[in-house]
Amino acid sequence: MDQEEIDKVVLAYLDKRGFKQAGLVLQQEKQQSSSKGSNASSTAQIDPDIAKQILSFSEVDGPAQYQEGYSKLRSWAYSSLDQYQHELVRVLYPVFIHAFMDLVEKGHIQEARSFFNSFRGDHEVMHIRDLQKLEGVLSPSHLKEMEFAHSLRQKKAGIKICQYSYDLLLQYLHKSQSITMLGIVNEHINFQVSPGQPNSIADDAEYVSFFGGDQDTANLLNQKEIHWGLLEDSLEERLEKIDAPSMDFEMADVEAREGELEENKKRSDVKQGTTTKKLKKDKVAGATAKAHRSDSVTAPCVKPELAQPVIPLEVEHSILEDLRNRVQLSSMALPSISLYTFINTHDSLNCASISHDGSMVAGGFSDSSLKVWDMAKLGQQNVICKLMSPSQGENDLAANEPSSTAGGRNYTLFRGHAGPVHSATFSPFGDFILSSSSDSTIRLWSSRLNANLVCYKGHNYPVWDVQFSPLGHYFASASHDRTARIWSMDRIQPLRILAGHLSDVDCVQWHANCNYLATGSSDKTVRLWDVQSGECVRIFIGHRSMILSLAMSPDGRYMASGDEDGTIMMWDLASGRCLAPFVGHGSCIWSLAFSCEGSLLASGSADCTVKIWDVATSSRVPKSDENGKNGYTSRPRSLKTLLTKSTPVYALQFSRRNLLFAAGALSKQL
Repeated sequence: MDQEEIDKVVLAYLDKRGFKQAGLVLQQEKQQSSSKGSNASSTAQIDPDIAKQILSFSEVDGPAQYQEGYSKLRSWAYSSLDQYQHELVRVLYPVFIHAFMDLVEKGHIQEARSFFNSFRGDHEVMHIRDLQKLEGVLSPSHLKEMEFAHSLRQKKAGIKICQYSYDLLLQYLHKSQSITMLGIVNEHINFQVSPGQPNSIADDAEYVSFFGGDQDTANLLNQKEIHWGLLEDSLEERLEKIDAPSMDFEMADVEAREGELEENKKRSDVKQGTTTKKLKKDKVAGATAKAHRSDSVTAPCVKPELAQPVIPLEVEHSILEDLRNRVQLSSMALPSISLYTFINTHDSLNCASISHDGSMVAGGFSDSSLKVWDMAKLGQQNVICKLMSPSQGENDLAANEPSSTAGGRNYTLFRGHAGPVHSATFSPFGDFILSSSSDSTIRLWSSRLNANLVCYKGHNYPVWDVQFSPLGHYFASASHDRTARIWSMDRIQPLRILAGHLSDVDCVQWHANCNYLATGSSDKTVRLWDVQSGECVRIFIGHRSMILSLAMSPDGRYMASGDEDGTIMMWDLASGRCLAPFVGHGSCIWSLAFSCEGSLLASGSADCTVKIWDVATSSRVPKSDENGKNGYTSRPRSLKTLLTKSTPVYALQFSRRNLLFAAGALSKQL
């Protein structure tokens, strides 16, 4: 190759890269040398290796370079020694998606689709959700509008790799002169090189979260101190002080009655056996209640950072009465479940919500309406109420579901939204309802006046979730605009804007002491925010898909999160680490709820089941593992699976007396 051919290649490369000024200077120098009559440049020969390198730069933007370069890199990685193969294969996924996006950005749509379809099978097991999002990209404009692609472009993927594997990779890229692949690796991957032997294959699971958040940033942030205890002078604390003296007396009375029955054992064996059994059960339940109350006292008391509303006296008495009559649940005493089934909704029901006492049920629909049913008046008409007992078999439960419903309008219709309603929630005392919609607004309704009171505007995109704080007055919203916002009922503008997620904020959940707010996002992370300062104080990384539901334990120490893949994770708020994964559901987790004493967790899923989990043992951290060095503490147990008759479970709610309410829409038309 002579100098003239090299000049043409260089000029073409500079023009393609947009270096106009450099190209003009090169042309001027070439003209000056030609005017002087010097032909040395035209006859001089260039070193073959240099010429080959220049030609590779000239072809770096060709679509064929991506297909060929990735194919060779893939073959080399999979043919490497087993000791280093799993580390080198990690590089393929980020190279694959960025090569695809490069082709789309440069307008090579057909080549991009061919490239995507040729190699997507390598990554479907670990990254099916990401691939489904990128599958819809058909033009450069689609790529610019997609927030997921934008977040991938902005942040480098971090990959753990040993020094020898890193050297092998660089040596291959340079020797093969794969400039295209080398450019992608340099621009979009941040290697975390460690000395010594390769990392364990088990660490590959950590790579899934690299696109959802930075683990190093999360570890640094999770060192902040948070106060997870209950509020001072809470109703539970008052009840402890009032009822503590009477607990010992009740236990002594049960033991005395049991002793009397033992003396009369010979008189009536059958009747006596039943009564003794019941008294023993009462004794165990009383001991469990006493143990739980003594445990709850150990939770630290914290002061509220926001001014809290005053609870009306009659409401306070009602709550205290419910607390006194609360059923103590455990792995041996499971809750009864009341399932409200929506019939013939024709796939238009988007969300459901149940009041704290189960007396009212709300549904948000695609026709922008909100409907509320009063269960005391309804009977068994538009919404069917089923009682599910833990002792009842799954087949019996499905068989007992009603198959028909009567007509008539037995609900209160609320209209005001201009788009589908995505979320609805009752206030703690049932006198107000909040709803959020695709019209980017939140509306406050009065369940007593049956009227819309306020329309809150602040978000610019659909609002996916809205939740009242545990004491009312304050509420939080989650939106497609990647922010969560904190509001108060008496102001039309948000008090705080919580920004930090890389994608949609899909769900929100208040902490028990109202000082913190948790948000779950499509970026596969959960964040905990301080409501007073608006700062993020925790980042929880570990899910492999978008977060759809959250729940806080009653003592405020633990949090559960459910994702689109059907996985539930239990988190320790103090340390920010995952205590245990709950695996068993086959589809999205749409709702989570802790029992009132925190020993059980209920999960409702799109797989038409409600599962009860034993979290009392899962949340216990051994003293030898307080820093979380030994991984998960124990394997959580699914105590019971309750199967509905083709009814995905949209909402779960424990009443103050520990009765579990559930709601969903029958997916089969009757």
